[in-house]
Amino acid sequence: MALTPINGIQLYYEEHGKGPAVVFAHGAGGNHLSWWQQVPSFSPAYRCVTFDHRGWGLSLNGHDPGPTAFVDDLRDLLDHLEIERTALVAQSMGGLTCLAFTIACPERVSALVMGNTFAGMRREVWLSAPEDLRINARAVWDRRRRDGIKRALAPGFARRESQRAFLYKQIRLLNENGPNQVGPDHVTRVRALERDPQVAASREALAAIRCPVLFIGGEHDEVMPPPLMEIACGLIPNARMVVVPGTGHSVYFEQPQTFNQLVLEFLADAR
Repeated sequence: MALTPINGIQLYYEEHGKGPAVVFAHGAGGNHLSWWQQVPSFSPAYRCVTFDHRGWGLSLNGHDPGPTAFVDDLRDLLDHLEIERTALVAQSMGGLTCLAFTIACPERVSALVMGNTFAGMRREVWLSAPEDLRINARAVWDRRRRDGIKRALAPGFARRESQRAFLYKQIRLLNENGPNQVGPDHVTRVRALERDPQVAASREALAAIRCPVLFIGGEHDEVMPPPLMEIACGLIPNARMVVVPGTGHSVYFEQPQTFNQLVLEFLADAR
């Protein structure tokens, strides 16, 4: 584990295991600790790298470029670690980083996993979605804003798995109560970046992706609904999708055995 100078900030990362590299990129509610159920399963065969995006966890934001610097941060981290080529495993917001890096540096990505996410391609997904799907998605998102209930885990998970649900919250609180004081404005900046046509992935750029891509969705995900993820999957050649029953917006956390098996098999096929 280390804090190291990366792209003008002190970026926190950890390495575990040896073998082909796999980099895990967390979502807006997470940080490097989110992957505690993945690293022990992957590290016997892979060199696992976890990190905190700038402005999250233990990585400070520096001169406030925010999420516009995510891709350069990842590139500089890989250069620092002397990793020429890696697989990328993204969760939610991490998809923004990993997808954009895959488009910018295709020669450095062996495979891409988009866990509960179409971040970075939200604009093209929305433009491709039929009106009835947009109406349904808007209704869900409006309800979440109106009711103030922004459930990430599947219904009933906290009741069945109270200890793990508590840990899920504590990991998030490292962002909110830690040095960065992560709040709604952080996520707003990420969403604004996704809507910017100069930054968001174009349909042409998505169609040009050549590495294998796996989308993993959650049956009850209200943040990144599976029907929209299916549209995202259809915009990338060599992409396929799996929806995991009984899960919400965090398949990697809720059903880690299933998530790990899916990703390990996918990476083995991608070698």
